[in-house]
Amino acid sequence: MAGPQFEVYEDQAGEWRWRFRASNGRVIATSSEGYKNRQDCVHGTGLVKREAIGAKIVYK
Repeated sequence: MAGPQFEVYEDQAGEWRWRFRASNGRVIATSSEGYKNRQDCVHGTGLVKREAIGAKIVYK
């Protein structure tokens, strides 16, 4: 594997989902919902990329 990547795939229910793999190949994040349209799923990966940059760690 060349580096970290989002994988977009169709699940058994016919919905689109994403998973994020670290550069070692391990899955470190997944979509919490299925999407009817592949493009909506791809948009979800963009939201994660954009929002993660400024994310804080919050202990509860």
